[in-house]
Amino acid sequence: MTPLATVLWILNLTCVTAGHLSLKAGATAVATDGPALQRWRATVKEFWVWIGVSAFAAEFLLWLAFLSLGPLSLAGLGGSIDSLAVSVGGRIAFGETLTLRRAGCISLIALGVALVGWG
Repeated sequence: MTPLATVLWILNLTCVTAGHLSLKAGATAVATDGPALQRWRATVKEFWVWIGVSAFAAEFLLWLAFLSLGPLSLAGLGGSIDSLAVSVGGRIAFGETLTLRRAGCISLIALGVALVGWG
C-alpha cells in the first residue's frame, strides 16, 4: 500500500469507528418510553446522532478515495478491520462485553487481513 492509501485507510477506519460509537451514544441517550414517533424525533435531535451521520459521510468520501488507489480485494480486507476497532471502542466507551470468543474471532479477522492483504 502506498503512504497515501495508508493514510486514507486510517482516516476511514477512524471515521467509521467514530460513526458507530456516536450513533450508539445518540441512540442510547434518548428515553425508550413513550410513543415511537416521539422517540424518533428525540433521536433525530440528538447531538451524537449528527456527529455519527457526519462521520459516516466523511467515511464514504474517504472510502471512495481509498478504493481509487488499489485493488478492491485488498480494500475490502482492510475495511474488515473496522469490526476490531468498533468492538474495542464499544468496550472502552460503553463497557460492552468483549467475550473471549468474540475477541478470538476479531483476532482471526485481523490476522487474516494481515496475511492476505500485506503478506
